[in-house]
Amino acid sequence: MKIKFAKMHALGNDFIIINNINKNFDFKNKVIKKLSNRYTGIGFDQLLLIETSLNKDIDFNYRIFNCDGSEVEQCGNGVRCIAQYLRIKKLIYKKNICVSTKNRIIYLKILNKKEVIVNMGIPLFNPKDIPFLTKKIKNNYKIYFQNKCINFSVVSLGNPHCVIQVKNLSSISVLSIGSFISKNKLFPKKINVIFMKYIDTNTIKLRIFERGVGETNACGSGACAAVAVGIKKKILSKKVKVNLVGGNIDVTWEGNNKDLFMKGEANYIYDGIITL
Repeated sequence: MKIKFAKMHALGNDFIIINNINKNFDFKNKVIKKLSNRYTGIGFDQLLLIETSLNKDIDFNYRIFNCDGSEVEQCGNGVRCIAQYLRIKKLIYKKNICVSTKNRIIYLKILNKKEVIVNMGIPLFNPKDIPFLTKKIKNNYKIYFQNKCINFSVVSLGNPHCVIQVKNLSSISVLSIGSFISKNKLFPKKINVIFMKYIDTNTIKLRIFERGVGETNACGSGACAAVAVGIKKKILSKKVKVNLVGGNIDVTWEGNNKDLFMKGEANYIYDGIITL
């Protein structure tokens, strides 16, 4: 079987995107793991499948698989690549697009050949929406790693995020702390771990550990999660530039029960064919 794919990236967070509108393909975990290997396969953080929507008000459905084969609910960088893919492949001819994931409907606006604005929906802070096992709802929670107390906040934007504010990003043990928290039994579906350094009210800097992937160059939903937590804590303004390893994302949120918006790039790299 030969399968056409496109390799794309958003700030170094890389994907392969496959048109599965006819639902010809069903990728098993071991196949995704093999393809995602950066030495013996194509190499990518996530595999994205575009499928037909059964809802006439939604243009397309898309599914997200991490490089370990696990299916997840949301991908902020990936959905920007989806928008540009639909434009490049002439699967759609309008700038305003509506797509659905496992648990959210997402509205996209293509600004130009690179930039896309994404309506990420309303941030959810209730532990049950993460899910996070705790008895009380708080702004800050505690977890102990190697006898050290780590303060964190939780938020969902369709997928779960743990946000930790740090003073020094370069010295933080992203892989060890991220892996420990991500797989902790307190998070039944695992969790993305966001390490946030406050620069000023309009600027933050992040390093991110994604569940099922490891440390990534960028995470769109993670950037939105960090901003949502910062605004809720009243340390950030409603418009924030998020600096990630791979580049910048602009996030805007009015707070309360308002939708959160993200603007960033999405880049096409090449087309290829997988032979299975």
